[in-house]
Amino acid sequence: MSDHEAPTTEAPGDEAPGNEALGDEAPADDASERVDPARQIAELEDAWRRTAAELDNFRKQCARDVARSRQQERAAVAASWLPVLDNLERALEHAASDPDSVVEGVRAVLAQAVGVLADLGYPRREDDGRAFNPAVHEAVGTVSDDALTPGTVARVVRPGYGPDEKLLRPAAVVVATRAP
Repeated sequence: MSDHEAPTTEAPGDEAPGNEALGDEAPADDASERVDPARQIAELEDAWRRTAAELDNFRKQCARDVARSRQQERAAVAASWLPVLDNLERALEHAASDPDSVVEGVRAVLAQAVGVLADLGYPRREDDGRAFNPAVHEAVGTVSDDALTPGTVARVVRPGYGPDEKLLRPAAVVVATRAP
């Protein structure tokens, strides 16, 4: 070949590697890359059912845990009252022999019971002389007395238990009013 000869052209399909014409070839029709929609739906449905079953099992486990916790808490509260019951029985055993000691014993048991409630987070309220508050007091009567400030608790009929923010029972009280 001389210097004046035209370069030869290669026949189509004889291109060198890396010189493929863009868009000349169709993408490979590989069956392994295709996803069967029915199969994909079945897999997703299976995953959904498994997740729903796991959630249901988790709910049931939580319910069992809550029930077990409640039972344990009830048992702990009941156990804290057992010494009070024991002391009441002792007081009754001594009732025939020395009635005065029974009164002293009942007072001690009452103090013990008030202590149990305080330990559970519900201390006995001391409301005598405080301003009447319908959120923590239940008015069961009124009394006119010049010595008392109107609108205050004159007498506690039934004590209340617990702090203002988590009241177990409101105090039943007699409220002082203005003298007529």
